[in-house]
Amino acid sequence: MANPFFEPLPENGVPEFDQILSHHYEEAFERGFEEQNQEILSITGNSEVPTFLNTIEAMERSGVLLERVGNVFWNLTSSDTSDELQALELKLSPRVAAHNSQIYSDPALFKRVQAITESDPALDPEASQLLKEIHQSFVRAGAHLSESARERVNEITESLAGLTTQFGQNVLQDVNEFELVVGGAEDISGLPDSVLNAAKSEAESRGKSGQYVFTISRSSITPFLQYADSRSLREKLYKAYTDCGTMTTNNHPVIQDIIERRAERARILGFDSHADFMLDDRMAKTPEAVKGLLDRVWAPCQEKVAKEAQDLQSRIQDDGGNFELQPWDWWYYTEKIRQERFDLDEEAVKPYFKLENVRDGAFEVAGKLYGIKFEKIDVSVYHPDVVAYEVADADDSKIGIFLFDFFMRPSKQGGAWMSEFRSQSNLDEHVHPVIVNCCNFPKSDPCLLGMDEVRTLFHEFGHGLHGLLSKVRYPRLSGTNVKQDFVELPSQIMEHWALEPEVLKSYAIHHETGEPIPDELIKKLKSAQTFNQGFATTEYLAACYLDLAWHQQEGKAPQDVDGFERKAMDDIHKIKMVDPRYRSAYFRHVFEGEHYSAGYYVYIWAEVLDADGFEAFREKGIFDQETARSFRSNILEKGGTVPPMELYRKFRGREPDVEPLLKNRGLL
Repeated sequence: MANPFFEPLPENGVPEFDQILSHHYEEAFERGFEEQNQEILSITGNSEVPTFLNTIEAMERSGVLLERVGNVFWNLTSSDTSDELQALELKLSPRVAAHNSQIYSDPALFKRVQAITESDPALDPEASQLLKEIHQSFVRAGAHLSESARERVNEITESLAGLTTQFGQNVLQDVNEFELVVGGAEDISGLPDSVLNAAKSEAESRGKSGQYVFTISRSSITPFLQYADSRSLREKLYKAYTDCGTMTTNNHPVIQDIIERRAERARILGFDSHADFMLDDRMAKTPEAVKGLLDRVWAPCQEKVAKEAQDLQSRIQDDGGNFELQPWDWWYYTEKIRQERFDLDEEAVKPYFKLENVRDGAFEVAGKLYGIKFEKIDVSVYHPDVVAYEVADADDSKIGIFLFDFFMRPSKQGGAWMSEFRSQSNLDEHVHPVIVNCCNFPKSDPCLLGMDEVRTLFHEFGHGLHGLLSKVRYPRLSGTNVKQDFVELPSQIMEHWALEPEVLKSYAIHHETGEPIPDELIKKLKSAQTFNQGFATTEYLAACYLDLAWHQQEGKAPQDVDGFERKAMDDIHKIKMVDPRYRSAYFRHVFEGEHYSAGYYVYIWAEVLDADGFEAFREKGIFDQETARSFRSNILEKGGTVPPMELYRKFRGREPDVEPLLKNRGLL
């Protein structure tokens, strides 16, 4: 059978997944390496004076096959992996890293790029930005260093690719292998039917019919901690979650190797730490700037979380409990107080949030804001759960393809994310993007979402719109290829629409009665929005501080990972009954790849932007067309073609204010 990666793509750009076999990947990667190497040799061997066209644009045109196979392979190793794919991932990730390092540390190629930069050519703004980005990539790869230093940087980058892949595979193995199997009346006491139905489906998928299985996936553990009356089982499941990465596997030595190699690379490149190296290429620029924002939110947050802890301890005592509040008690007693204080039972809300209705609600918001339309289509997909839509603009012109992959399964990593199988560009022809949203909702019929899951769907949909609505010439600058602390703005601002009364009325329809969500329930949801925000902000910010603590290490990594974590939390005086959202051994954001390392703070940084930005919609109406056009044209369509703060100022007319964030979180 011919390798489908060597054949033309279908016109819609969706890979022919049903034609792809495991052995096709390595064959396509090998040819992709060879092709791009020859393309780079053609650039460096060009005897003409280096120009933007014969060097920079030529680089943008190189590596087409490698990008095509890579987009499919890396997406599937995250969303539908197998033993065979995992073995290939361990083999190929260092090779891909080495290949890219070789290009961006090539002295002959860097000499041409440097010459173009120094000649200060008259370029349009987008081309000028591309030149800056490519030049910076060479400098950050060490192209300006001595040969021995370049070689060492390349060695480190290659080894890190293998280590971060191993880290992620270890987490997935622990997540898949742990299961809490329950069945007795005492074990399931307090658990609502919707939670039990999801656990029953999980049990059946694991060959344990007639029982209930809970996992350490967030969408499984959170409702168990919220409702299970059995304190001992809550503790067991919680501790399994916080031990992830150290149960059947051990990520501690992997972390230590990652930290030491990142620190060494930063020193060679002239930075004090990996945090300094990473932040130099972000809006924040320095660890001090990040810490300044975290500290500003941390102080009022600690006052709020201390009060929340007091309320929970009082509730324990009112129930006759003779024990001190522990982390596995927080969700359970918070849910009791939520129901009493706001007369709000999340289980009474879930029937209004059937997955398909929430998805259609996100479609409707996008339609009202930007005039775009979604039509379900029948194309080849990589898993039966995946659903595809063709997206068109208000004038019926095609925009791209949007794939949705909503349900959890053992072959999928935890969490939620947006990715792409093809990015938008207009370099030689208009290339339509193929976007995918992945979530980990429990698969049940019907699938009813909690509020966190509703926000997650809208969040990832916002990322999807960023990739989908891009109007950029160069692939390197399109869609979500922006500074890491700007990329969360389109996703987080989208979350605001999810709970607006006008929007809720349109999509929050009871899955049995067909009745829209009542005004009284909307009022309760709105009034409870800042409830438990001390906890939510504390667990998130604690993880941000932990990330920074690891990546400001300048020498040998600490040998006691648990001890290092405790000290990092003691340094910020975190209350003991709230743990960081992620402990180090399963902190995938920062140890499974490079993008979020020293960068978990980006969500709060972007929240300053999204909270302030949504005020612009509130001021004129949440579907005001002028504001929506401005956000689309200045943010969603521009990708990384303009520095992000400049884009934000064009949209908002000024720089952002932190006060709306504090107000939204109830921290003022």
